[in-house]
Amino acid sequence: MNHEVEEFEAMVGAHFGCDPALYMKSYAGLASFFRARHTLDLKEVDIALVGVPVDLGLTQRTGARHGPREIRVQSANVLYYNPLTKVSPFEMVRVADIGDVPLRSAFHLDQVIDEIYGYYQGLVEAGVVPITAGGDHSISYPILKALGARQPLGLIHIDSHLDCSGMISGSKLHHGTPFSNAGMEGLIDPKRTVHVAIRDPYGLMESYAHESGMTIIDIDNFYDLGVKGVIEAVRQVVGQGPTYISFDIDGLDPAYAPGTGTPVVGGITSYEARRLLQGLRGLDIVGADIVEVSPPFDSAGITALAGAQIMFELLCLAAETRKGRAQN
Repeated sequence: MNHEVEEFEAMVGAHFGCDPALYMKSYAGLASFFRARHTLDLKEVDIALVGVPVDLGLTQRTGARHGPREIRVQSANVLYYNPLTKVSPFEMVRVADIGDVPLRSAFHLDQVIDEIYGYYQGLVEAGVVPITAGGDHSISYPILKALGARQPLGLIHIDSHLDCSGMISGSKLHHGTPFSNAGMEGLIDPKRTVHVAIRDPYGLMESYAHESGMTIIDIDNFYDLGVKGVIEAVRQVVGQGPTYISFDIDGLDPAYAPGTGTPVVGGITSYEARRLLQGLRGLDIVGADIVEVSPPFDSAGITALAGAQIMFELLCLAAETRKGRAQN
């Protein structure tokens, strides 16, 4: 056995807790995010990979509750190492899949929101950074309610919609309101909030985003600026303060992500999404989510695979932040 193989097998045993031969078979073994070890002991975790299987906040096609499980399955095709940034998060910090948020409620979104908030409060108290797979976009509000309780966060939001609307059918808790809710409660700083790839036909009705001073890079601006220009603009908006990233899979064009509840044509490619996220290295990332993957509408698992790759990019960013803090 050569030295490289020995090092690989030792790493798999230490960080993934499984047999190296099993790790190399993407179709075998128990499904976890990126085949990471599973634990409920937060003392063993720096970054937690969390599933939130909820889609009670959807206004159109349901199915995002199945997102976390399918992202876990497809994430077996994403290796532990990022060949473009040379980041190996599992070797930098302690990463584990801590399962799905245990929800007692199944039919009442307001109760579900409270339960998610309480669960993430526990992660904050334990000093654990959450990288989350949803679920619909309503889950971002209670996560931000926990993470932004001590100080308002910067927000990088990639989506086709602004998700800053008001009440729909008598409720302000749905997948179109996480960031207006968070902004009005002081959980995010509107001046440090940027929405990217927006092409929402309802955007003109979402006055909060415009009136509060949020930055909007719509899809035409995205292509006028180019990926590098967008990266520079995003970094300038959020600065060096603590920042949360929320990626709605419908930010991608439906050609790359057909499995979502509210697809809008003319979005960015999966390659552009990766380049954009990789350009955010060095920011103070305190948490992130990938939402709105809806397996019932997917084709050959390509949306869940894109979601898994995006989740891995988010993990890499958070791992670099966490390692940097540990060294300071």
